[in-house]
Amino acid sequence: MTTTPDRLFAEPRLAELYDEMCAGRPDFAFYLPLVRNAGSVLDVGCGTGELLRLARDGGHTGRLTGLDPAAGMLGVARRARTDVEWVRGDLSTVGFAGEFDLVVMTGHAFQVLLTDDEVRGALAAMRAALAPGGRVVFETRNPEVEAWREWTAGRVSEARGSDGIVRCRAEGAAADGEFVSFSATYECDAWDAPEVSHSRLRFLSAEALDGFLDEAGLELLDRYGDWDASPYGPGSPEIISILGRRGA
Repeated sequence: MTTTPDRLFAEPRLAELYDEMCAGRPDFAFYLPLVRNAGSVLDVGCGTGELLRLARDGGHTGRLTGLDPAAGMLGVARRARTDVEWVRGDLSTVGFAGEFDLVVMTGHAFQVLLTDDEVRGALAAMRAALAPGGRVVFETRNPEVEAWREWTAGRVSEARGSDGIVRCRAEGAAADGEFVSFSATYECDAWDAPEVSHSRLRFLSAEALDGFLDEAGLELLDRYGDWDASPYGPGSPEIISILGRRGA
């Protein structure tokens, strides 16, 4: 599954594994053309910065800024490219104002915003960061599809790191209203003990999300249900929203 990096990836030995564990993620085929066509881009929760690195590799010459709270992830990003602006922090700690043609939040990072105040604060900060005519684009999983039912111990991913092969399995997913809790266990033969992370995600419905967007002064310009840009519907796996400033 493609999901936002959990806090364990702040550790360098796990951060180096993230891109390999998420190799082939389908969202990049959707987001990369948007990034390439925008003069200035802010990637919120950029992780290792792979999206922005791909854009720069493809010839993007404008401003590319990656924002992430995990030092380990940004360490990978900085080693890969020095011609991208890497900023440690989150939307509550930065004050971008009218600077970006495009703000993206990929990898289901929006779902780590658990409280109403966190959602409101993030949307307000993304709106504030937009230049005139700019766009905010992010996705959240459609709760009606109940994707967490597939997050079982039988699904194991592997990646090769500096210590050898690391195996990851997600398990114990349990829903409580809008919230889903689960754990991820990382194991390597060279380690003394596994690393275990416990995570919690929020699954907002499209209707609930639209209430927050309206409150934040963001206008819904388009919405897709999957990475092939198919229309959003009740059975769509994703809620992919393209937004602009209301009245802009």
